[in-house]
Amino acid sequence: MSTMTKNEVLRELSRMGSEQTKKTLMRHGACEPLFGVKVGDMKNIVKKVKKDHDLSLALYSTGNYDAMYLAGLIADEKKISKKDLEGWVKTAYAGIAEYTVPWVAAESDHGWELGLKWIDAKEPHIAGAGWSTLTSYLSITPDEKIDMKAVSKLIDRVKKEIHKAPDKVRYAMNAFLIGAGAYVPGLTATAKEAGKFIGAVTVEVDGTECKVPSVVEYITKIEKMGRIGKKKKQARC
Repeated sequence: MSTMTKNEVLRELSRMGSEQTKKTLMRHGACEPLFGVKVGDMKNIVKKVKKDHDLSLALYSTGNYDAMYLAGLIADEKKISKKDLEGWVKTAYAGIAEYTVPWVAAESDHGWELGLKWIDAKEPHIAGAGWSTLTSYLSITPDEKIDMKAVSKLIDRVKKEIHKAPDKVRYAMNAFLIGAGAYVPGLTATAKEAGKFIGAVTVEVDGTECKVPSVVEYITKIEKMGRIGKKKKQARC
């Protein structure tokens, strides 16, 4: 039984919201309804609630940006179903599509399968979420459980398709190359070679050019830090 109800959580989020944070989130693609809550403040609710499957589904279904983000932080990756995640990705947007849904999907038993399915979607937000899910999957999955041939094929696909892909998908594909090179030592050289091949990647978000990290520079920086192959305990943060 949860320590908080959906309405109690919404009231708490409402109290935590600020106009300044709201404006920042909206500049990055969030839209009404939202309260404008900082993730750090949201984590105070996470401490109380821990993981709560039913509450996470109820919060996500409100359509409120802050509630949807919080839903991802308290989702139970062992209980969430493929159907739940498919429903989530359809209505995801901005940070929810880039982080929330991919994080939870990657931690669930369905991450690899759904990531591969979503990258073929016509809707850019779903395709982008697919690439982000696959990146998160690589960040937390032991190398011996990763299908290296399949990931190598995905790297080849990025080389062929990245410059023709929609902006959000392009950004997620670039991040996938970085993730493959950073989290899987056996693919570091392949990912760097792909980065050299694709060159600079430009992405326009809301009419302004967004800085996209260079694959080669980013992976090289991680190599110098001696952090290649260092996995994360969980995708969510």
